[in-house]
Amino acid sequence: MRLKTTLQNQVYEFKDLKEVFAKANEEKSGDRLAGLAAETVQERIAAKQVLAGLTLEDIRYNPLLPPDEDEVSRIIDEQVNETIFQDIKGWTVAKLREYILNDRVGDRELKRLSRGLTSEMIAAAAKLMSNLDLIHAANKIEVISRCNIAIGQKGTLASRLQPNHPTDSVDGILASLKEGLSYGVGDAVIGINPVDDSVDSVKRLLQVTHEFIREWKIPTQNCVLAHVTTQMKAIERGAPADMIFQSIAGTEAANRSFGITAAMLEEAKQMIAEKGMSQGPQRLYFETGQGSELSAEAHHGIDQMTLEARNYGFARKFDPYIVNTVVGFIGPEYLYDSKQVIRAGLEDHFMGKMHGISMGVDICYTNHIRADQNDMEELGVLLTAAGVNFIIATPMGDDCMLNYQSMSYHDIATLRQTMGKKPAPKFAAWLEEMGITEGGNLSKRAGDPTIFAR
Repeated sequence: MRLKTTLQNQVYEFKDLKEVFAKANEEKSGDRLAGLAAETVQERIAAKQVLAGLTLEDIRYNPLLPPDEDEVSRIIDEQVNETIFQDIKGWTVAKLREYILNDRVGDRELKRLSRGLTSEMIAAAAKLMSNLDLIHAANKIEVISRCNIAIGQKGTLASRLQPNHPTDSVDGILASLKEGLSYGVGDAVIGINPVDDSVDSVKRLLQVTHEFIREWKIPTQNCVLAHVTTQMKAIERGAPADMIFQSIAGTEAANRSFGITAAMLEEAKQMIAEKGMSQGPQRLYFETGQGSELSAEAHHGIDQMTLEARNYGFARKFDPYIVNTVVGFIGPEYLYDSKQVIRAGLEDHFMGKMHGISMGVDICYTNHIRADQNDMEELGVLLTAAGVNFIIATPMGDDCMLNYQSMSYHDIATLRQTMGKKPAPKFAAWLEEMGITEGGNLSKRAGDPTIFAR
């Protein structure tokens, strides 16, 4: 395994694969904070050159975090289809990238290929891709998932309706919910981040959203984004949940800092299948984000992009309905400005799709990051072009509970109209029945929450 190269008469030699992976990354403030980033553009190019020449078996047999030391590593490695891997193990990362981008290689071929790849191999290919490469490659892949309805079909753009409220006021949540639905938002999930993370509060919010969905016969799913154990207790007490949610990470240590293990998620998957309200078969919702392992001091010297890819390898084991990265939420310590946020969003979406995951993005930023709403709208256009399965939306793009900026209900409608996308089919039919859309376009009634007045 050759870990050195020469550029302009200067020799660059890297001590191990961790260093190659980290220094081949596009600039990320999180990698610099961790002391992993390339010091110069030239060093980054050298690392990319070394990475391009490595084989897939080099990556698998020299693990960044050995399976005998980490649960996530074991899960990722155990999922590898050995027959497919044996066919491609001699490929270089450069060849893997070229194969993914080849015009003659489509959805079926990429899905088969992905079963022979580890998360680190997918991350390695992404490190050699431009933003346009990431968009083009992701757009090839169609991942359809099914809970109460199916999302992810080519030509569609689903959305999560996020009606958060700073006091968990039912009236406030319902007001936001009605407004979002009136703009055609909410087919992926109606998902609430609770202020009060207690069993009783979670049960109450699940009951409210379930009853509203049932009353108006809305083809969607509900979820309250408390800790998995809290949701499980609420379900045991009769809470009507369609899905169970949990934030996950790319190392066992980081997952333990979240209070979770693989066994716990398996238990949750079994519970929601037996006691949940949805048709399924996919009933789990995971959330990720570059930098979470570093913030938990559980990154093991691995760069944040590669760790993010490992999130998707971990998630894949549980066959989730949806996964989304909350890109830009953690802050400038990990993604400093709009350029880094945009790059991370495109990386995460591609890597999730390459794992066969129904991938969404919370296109967002905090007020102390160097970005603004125009930057988020640009990323929204790029991800829609890349075939993102769903985007999260909040009232006027401002989450008054979590105190960050996201996409608005209006933005989802505009992206669909501008980019020629439709809601998920069953949800689109319901919008027509409600008169919110006419012939697939927003009607004069759109945006009027009194549609839902009895």
